[in-house]
Amino acid sequence: MSPMSGSADSPLARTVAALQPRARTELAELVAFKSVADPAQFPKSECEAAADWIATALRADGFQDVALLDTPDGTQSVYGFLPGPAGAPTVLLYAHYDVQPPLDEDAWISPPFELTERDGRWYGRGAADCKGGLIMHLTALRALKEHGGIPVNVKVIVEGSEEQGTGGLERYAEAHPELLAADAIVIGDTGNFRVGLPTVTSTLRGMTLVRVQVDTLAGNLHSGQFGGAAPDALAALIRILDSLRDEDGSTTVKGLAADAVWEGLQYAEEDFRKDAKVLDGVELIGNGTVADRVWARPAVTVLGIDCPPVIGATPSVQAGARALVSLRVPPGTDAVEATQLLAAHLESAAPWGARVAVEQIGQGQPFRADTDSPAYASMAAALREAYDGQEMQTAGMGGSIPLCNTLAGLYPDAEILLIGLSEPEAQIHAVNESVSPRELERLSLAVARFLQSYSPHVVG
Repeated sequence: MSPMSGSADSPLARTVAALQPRARTELAELVAFKSVADPAQFPKSECEAAADWIATALRADGFQDVALLDTPDGTQSVYGFLPGPAGAPTVLLYAHYDVQPPLDEDAWISPPFELTERDGRWYGRGAADCKGGLIMHLTALRALKEHGGIPVNVKVIVEGSEEQGTGGLERYAEAHPELLAADAIVIGDTGNFRVGLPTVTSTLRGMTLVRVQVDTLAGNLHSGQFGGAAPDALAALIRILDSLRDEDGSTTVKGLAADAVWEGLQYAEEDFRKDAKVLDGVELIGNGTVADRVWARPAVTVLGIDCPPVIGATPSVQAGARALVSLRVPPGTDAVEATQLLAAHLESAAPWGARVAVEQIGQGQPFRADTDSPAYASMAAALREAYDGQEMQTAGMGGSIPLCNTLAGLYPDAEILLIGLSEPEAQIHAVNESVSPRELERLSLAVARFLQSYSPHVVG
């Protein structure tokens, strides 16, 4: 890859560019680990091998106190510390190595756990979300070592269960509050609003994840003999889930506000339709602007339903059915309260006296960053250089990073910034996830410049 042109054509930028072949090689090695943090889907050994790889890489780059942290949810996070000059501020760099399952592997154009270059992008599960984020951080640090060294103390934490939302690292951090203490925290798990448009994420929706079980009968019944009078658990579940949406598709959980307005960068409907690959003739759901709907308001999604598959189904009235339901929670709403409201709604919506049991699986609070802090001024300057003079934009993100609020609560004086590689073309969580090598190069340079420029704001 050729060095960047324009204002980013500096000695440091050229070093970052020269490190890209190594970045690709290491990202390929990381992507090869099937590190889905769910032993029901992939062996736990895949996550353990990925954690070992990261620990080895940190040690090779001079990190001290490298440790595999056994977190309360049964997964491992990887920690390392790289000391800087005496009196320098401390910056925590975050990424996660666990990934979403590949879904339908047959729908991938290339194998999901084999990094494959195609049409100027690198394809593979976790390439953008968020193994690429770790490679971004490592590339920035390596480049700085070749240009006068790293002027700050650096802590790196790489989470092992972010995608599962099981809260292992949050609980570990709460029990060891000194471990991740820092003056600034760079979360490398979001992305630019568009490829080539430097963006920091100013808000995150929180989330709650629940399993809802519906039971109506002691056992399945013949639909010819009993259908028409016997209460069907699957039909009851469908009615309960349908009650979570209004006619236009807006989320309607009783007692949960859903009318907030997003102030700031807007998301054109035609751009959203293209990014989301909405089929011709199919309408978007909800009301208000797209930015209102995906950044400022709650959103419910039925993630899965346990019921008989079409192939092999028998003519039976179903005695029980189960669903996994996600609720994204906007800033300004407490996730604990939202979980309670969701559970109460699901229980009250049950028809025919069907028995409903709601079990919380995961939860994380929403987050709002202080974009007026000195760290944001440093990041704005760093992104301006990396992106040839383009000014930094701020946008929301509909997804959740539960650790952000934990860190904000533990370290109220820390400045938290969110950047990353998950722009719309990356298709994170979907089939054919990919990362833009150009974005990886530019953001690695931005992280390096940020670390260089941040120190004078804190020490002086």
